[in-house]
Amino acid sequence: MKSVKSSSQNGAASSAKGKKTAAKSDAASGLRDLFEDSLKDIYWAEKALTKAIPKMIKNATSEELVAALTDHLEVTKNQVARVEQVFASLGVKAQAKKCAAMEGLVKEAEEIMSETEDGVVRDAGIISAAQKVEHYEIATYGTLAAFAKILNETEVADLLMETLNEEKEADDKLSEVAETSINVEAAAEDTEEDEEEEAAPAPKSRKK
Repeated sequence: MKSVKSSSQNGAASSAKGKKTAAKSDAASGLRDLFEDSLKDIYWAEKALTKAIPKMIKNATSEELVAALTDHLEVTKNQVARVEQVFASLGVKAQAKKCAAMEGLVKEAEEIMSETEDGVVRDAGIISAAQKVEHYEIATYGTLAAFAKILNETEVADLLMETLNEEKEADDKLSEVAETSINVEAAAEDTEEDEEEEAAPAPKSRKK
């Protein structure tokens, strides 16, 4: 015999189904809506980075890293303007919507800087945080460019691809700085500390 669900079970199932399908009144209902919503996210993210990168520059000690971050700060400012250009091309007002992902990445960068000693170790941490940001942006701009193409927004797709390529270049530059100097120097500091600990005389035990 088939089991018969009680009215309470049916009610719970209906309630769960209702919760699953419920959405905000301003929720995206199509790909174009999702595309524009994602643009608002990255617009907020880029503007947040124009404030976060100067903090990284202030905390960095490597001349190469400072130069790479300084260059990318200017690129980021141009990217903010380019996103505004994308909005204009779409005939949509430029609006920023808080990006939870970027907010978290910026917070993590701040924690890394506050929890590491000044020098190459902090520089290595800054590069790590900066590359996480770049990887997020690469994924986002790649997706946005794909959306633009399928929506037949050719001009917009070209603008987004331009930014995507800049993010990839920034990521490559950070990898180069890390691998050619900073990571090596940070590892050397670990070795020196280990050698100092081994060379330090053991504390004398007190005679009873």
